[in-house]
Amino acid sequence: MTKRQAMTLALISIVSMCLSAVALMTVVSLNEQQKNHDVQYVMFLGTNSSKTYEPVFSHDEAKAKADEILFKHFTGFTIQEANGGWINDGGSQSHEYTLVILLSDTEKAKVIRAMDELLEVFEQSSILLQTNQTVTEFYSGGK
Repeated sequence: MTKRQAMTLALISIVSMCLSAVALMTVVSLNEQQKNHDVQYVMFLGTNSSKTYEPVFSHDEAKAKADEILFKHFTGFTIQEANGGWINDGGSQSHEYTLVILLSDTEKAKVIRAMDELLEVFEQSSILLQTNQTVTEFYSGGK
């Protein structure tokens, strides 16, 4: 082997090692990012009966009833208050006090079981469910 061939071979070896190191760092970085990936479920729960179009509960009672049901199914959740509005089939405007329920670190089957109970108790024909890919981290300060 000539000196030039040996230098070329050495250079190819160095480039190969560098590419391998970059590939390894990329895989480790992607694995670290995926470790925190989660699905966030967001429910929009109306509080007017689908039969009477009147509120099933007062606002405070609705939050308390949703809280009671959610604690049966989950170890943690967030409930936010909202006001929904839409144009109904007759063309007129409708409004409804709505609970927005955010869930992370759970499984869809558990969400479905909770929604089944919420549908019945709140006399709803449906609950809007959004499923969002997210990254979940618990921050405990700059330790």
